[in-house]
Amino acid sequence: KENIDITNRVIEVARAVGVSVEAELGKIGGTEDDISVDEREALFTDPEEARIFAESTGVDALAIAIGTAHGQYKGEPKLDFPRLEKIKGLVKIPIVLHGSSGVPDEAIQEAIRLGVRKINIDTNIREAFVREVREVIAACPNEIDPRKILGPAKKAMTELIREKIRLFGSSGKA
Repeated sequence: KENIDITNRVIEVARAVGVSVEAELGKIGGTEDDISVDEREALFTDPEEARIFAESTGVDALAIAIGTAHGQYKGEPKLDFPRLEKIKGLVKIPIVLHGSSGVPDEAIQEAIRLGVRKINIDTNIREAFVREVREVIAACPNEIDPRKILGPAKKAMTELIREKIRLFGSSGKA
């Protein structure tokens, strides 16, 4: 109830200025913005709660917890596809996966097949950037021109994003 009330206040303010609202329901494990959610604290999204939340708020998209985690994975994630199917059957708005950087390509494609419409992969993008910065500095330790350090890092991110857009089946759909 409190989450619904807070979300409705956010929606009221956001819609007044033409901004869409994506809400997260459940607790996704991992670390984001220096906030950690232990795997034991992670709570998968309850399908019926998702339906009630979506209907009670009118939120534009709903991020659900089905086994993904913010940040880097310690092992291979196991997504709860039956839970995703139940949620998608009850919720008529776009479904979002947060913390998808370490999820295998096949699992991402299955999630898309089952109705996921937005996939967050921030950790993958950060890793590509930092890896390239480190490689440039290791190869040219005396380099002081930020363009020569950051340019290759930007290119690495761009290439990764292009690859993910193709994987997600979104190439040419903008």
